[in-house]
Amino acid sequence: MKYLTIFSLCFVYASSLFAQQAFLEEFQQKRKNAEAYTLEAIELMPEEDFDYKPTDDQQSFRDQIIHSCENMIWLSTSYLGGNTEGVNIRQKNHTKAEIINLVKTCFERAGEAVDILKPEDLEEMVSFFAGPMSKRQI
Repeated sequence: MKYLTIFSLCFVYASSLFAQQAFLEEFQQKRKNAEAYTLEAIELMPEEDFDYKPTDDQQSFRDQIIHSCENMIWLSTSYLGGNTEGVNIRQKNHTKAEIINLVKTCFERAGEAVDILKPEDLEEMVSFFAGPMSKRQI
C-alpha cells in the first residue's frame, strides 16, 4: 500500500509538470500567431492612417499598438523576469517601420521571458493589481 501511494503521488506530480510544460509550448505557439496577426494588421494599415481614431475618446491605431507593446513589456519584465533590451516605447511619433520593429522586439522579449520559466514557476503567486495571480495567469 505504501508503494502504491508513493507511485500515485509521483504520477500525479509528473502529470502536473507535463501539463505545465504543454501550457508553455502552447503559449509560445499562440504568441507567434498573435505576432503574425498583429504584424499583418500593421502592414495592411496605410501609414497615413496610423493616427485614425474611431471616436475622439479612443486611442489612435498607432497608440493602441504602442499600448499593446507597453503591456507586453510591463507584464514580462514585472512578473516573468524578462528584459527590455532594444525596446524604445517612449519615443514619440514612431514611423510604420519603427512600429513594426518595436512589435517584433516586444513579442521577442515576451517570448524570451516565457522561455526562461520552468513548469513549476507557473504556479508561483505574484501580487497583481487585480489581486494575487499565478504566473500562468499573467
